[in-house]
Amino acid sequence: METNEKKLTKKDITRSYIQWRLLAEVSHSYERYQSLSMAVTLSKPLRKLYTDDEEYRQALVRHMQFFNTEATIGAIIPGIVLSLEEDRANGAEIPDEVIASIKTGLMGPMAGIGDTLYWGTIKAICFSLAATMALSGNYAGMVFACILFPICGFTIGYFMWHMGYRIGRTSISKILQSGVVNKIIQACSILGLMMMGALSASYVTLTTTAGMKIENSDPILVQQILDEIIPGILPLAVIALIFFAIKKKGMKFNLYIIIIIVLSLVGAFFDIV
Repeated sequence: METNEKKLTKKDITRSYIQWRLLAEVSHSYERYQSLSMAVTLSKPLRKLYTDDEEYRQALVRHMQFFNTEATIGAIIPGIVLSLEEDRANGAEIPDEVIASIKTGLMGPMAGIGDTLYWGTIKAICFSLAATMALSGNYAGMVFACILFPICGFTIGYFMWHMGYRIGRTSISKILQSGVVNKIIQACSILGLMMMGALSASYVTLTTTAGMKIENSDPILVQQILDEIIPGILPLAVIALIFFAIKKKGMKFNLYIIIIIVLSLVGAFFDIV
């Protein structure tokens, strides 16, 4: 099956990158994070690839799933996605799960690299140079930092975006022909679950103030006992209950958000949490 027919030009790819650069950090929500930015960024290339309205709609929905990464180094991911979508539009049998798993599996590692390299290293270098200029009495130091740092980010992101597109085009056919798609889906899903677990541990917090006072002795605190058994067991229990409610009971997102808010208010009122 022929999958190398090009439908996207370099101009199309560059335009989508510029949109990503402008929109990547403006659609944050705890439910979807950067997914809306991803969908909007890819909307014009997808419209060019999928002329059928229903296929175009499905492609947009496909990229409204949870996505969160560092936007500069992580620009390689949308680049790969563009390549996969182009191959799929040209007839390659690329399931939705492959695209979703690649995004989920790469967003964590790319975020780690981006936060360390771009925000932790390059930013420090740019502002250190600016600070040196300012200390010497050069008022251009402030302007220097505000110009150099974004230029570095744009250039690195541009390179990563186009590299992702090239890598995706050359590697996906080999992956499909080798018959290891299911293994890749499984591996990326496992990595994605690990990242979701790490995100949950970082953002979900729950402690209890419940305890028992004993005369002439230190009070027995339930939270201290739980931490000695399994640290973070209460947030883990909350996540497990929410997963069960969504997966098994089919509860709507808005409903369990309301339930969590109500239970939190009740717990705080009775000084339980």
